[in-house]
Amino acid sequence: MANTFKNAVFNASLAADTDSGALATVAANTQTTLIGMTIANITSGVVSVGVKLVSGGADTWIVKDAPVPTGGSLVVLGGDQKVVLEATDAIKIRSNTADSIHAVLSYLEIT
Repeated sequence: MANTFKNAVFNASLAADTDSGALATVAANTQTTLIGMTIANITSGVVSVGVKLVSGGADTWIVKDAPVPTGGSLVVLGGDQKVVLEATDAIKIRSNTADSIHAVLSYLEIT
């Protein structure tokens, strides 16, 4: 089995209250462990952000409507908290303000 550390970044345009595309989607015969995620506010006002796990057709919020101050960031995953993804699972983000966030998701992929 090969272990590969990877980063997925999000710095694209996103409409308000709309899910991003998947930051990470797990391929078949692959195990993935999320080891860190940080979301940065790139606007001049406070924004509310959410991160959800899409698994088996169901959405489960990891964090929902968390405020991120101007010039600040939110560490969603890291330290002792890890999330394990199964095949076809995905991670998506959203913000209440258009074009307001950048995100970095770090994970370990085992193939």
